[in-house]
Amino acid sequence: MRYEQPDDHTFSLYLEGGSGTRRIDRGHVSGWPGALCIMPQGASSEWEITEPFAFVHLYVPDVEIRRVFAETFDRDCRLMVVPEATFDQSPALAQALRRIADATMWGDPLLADAAITTALACLFVDPRYGGARPVCVKSGLAPVVRRRITDYIEAHLDTQITLPHLAALAGLSAFHLQRMFRASCGVSPHGWVQHRRLARAKALLAEGEPIARIASACGFSSQSHLTRVFKTHTGTTPSAFRRRVSDRA
Repeated sequence: MRYEQPDDHTFSLYLEGGSGTRRIDRGHVSGWPGALCIMPQGASSEWEITEPFAFVHLYVPDVEIRRVFAETFDRDCRLMVVPEATFDQSPALAQALRRIADATMWGDPLLADAAITTALACLFVDPRYGGARPVCVKSGLAPVVRRRITDYIEAHLDTQITLPHLAALAGLSAFHLQRMFRASCGVSPHGWVQHRRLARAKALLAEGEPIARIASACGFSSQSHLTRVFKTHTGTTPSAFRRRVSDRA
C-alpha cells in the first residue's frame, strides 16, 4: 500500500497486532501493539501488510490543526511543525487515540471530541515533538457562562452534545473549555454530561419506562451503550437497578 501526498495530517495507533506491517521505504521497520505513527500532510509512504491488525487512524485537515495550535498555545500557526514518526512511543498521545477508537465504537461523539482535542495538545506538548507549553489557565468559567453551559446540557440530554458547540456557547476554544470547565465543576464536560444522563436514566427506570426508550431519551446511542455505561458507573445493569428499586417500593 502506498500513500501519495495525502491531503490531511494522519495519526495512527496500532491497537492489536502490527508485527506484519512494515514501512518498506524506511528500512522495513515493523509495528507492534501500541506503536504510534504520525504522517504530516503531503508525506508519501509505502507499506507492506502481511498479517491482520487493528488500528485507529485520525485524519486532521491542516487548517484545523493550525487553528488548534494557535488557540492552545497562543502562538503564530506558522510556527507549527507536525513531525513525522514511524512506530514511535508516546503514551499520552496513544491513550488519547485509544479513547477516540473507544468513543467511535461506543457512538459517543462528546468523548471523541474531547479525545481529539487532547490528542492534538499532547502532540505539541511532547518534548520530542516540540515541547510547547499551553496557555496557563488560572481560573474557571464565569458563573453566568457555567450556568449557560450546564442549562444547555440539561435541556439537551436526549440529543447529540458536542464539545465544539459547548465551546461556542462559552466563547472559548475546545481545549480551554475543557480545562476551565474542570476547574469550575470538578469534572470534564463529558463527565458532567454522562453524570446527568445517568441521573435521568435512573429516574426513568424507577418510573418503568422501557429501557430502549430510556437510552434514546438520555442521549445514549443504543440500549447496549446505556447498559455498558450504567454498569461501569453503578456496578449493576439497568434491569437489575429497576428490580432493586421495585423491591424497595
